[in-house]
Amino acid sequence: MEITHTIGRRKTAVARIYLQPGNGTVTVNNRDFKDYFPTLPLQKLISQAFDLSKTVEQYDVKVNVGGGGYNGQAEAIRMAIARALCKINLEHRPVLKANGLLTRDPRMVERKKFGQRKARRRFQFSKR
Repeated sequence: MEITHTIGRRKTAVARIYLQPGNGTVTVNNRDFKDYFPTLPLQKLISQAFDLSKTVEQYDVKVNVGGGGYNGQAEAIRMAIARALCKINLEHRPVLKANGLLTRDPRMVERKKFGQRKARRRFQFSKR
């Protein structure tokens, strides 16, 4: 029984997953993933890697995720699962890469600058 450990990131969210052969249960922070992510689009994001690689209900996943919001966390989990599937079987890599599941999205929130209200928004200018 081989356990595969990988990490996925998105914005400030970091997901550490442990993938092992099983019957398809996904546990996020010691809760069922359908309880943790109540909306259907976020649930689809997590199971997308299994759907594309045709490995639905073949692996159990235990996830520790933190930081960011729900969407960033779901995308971090999706990336970690895709990386784990590639580690297990390299034949999954072309289809996962073609759908963009192995690419780290580098977009982050721009920092706030001093003398401005936000990152780019300036304080209101008054000529008189």
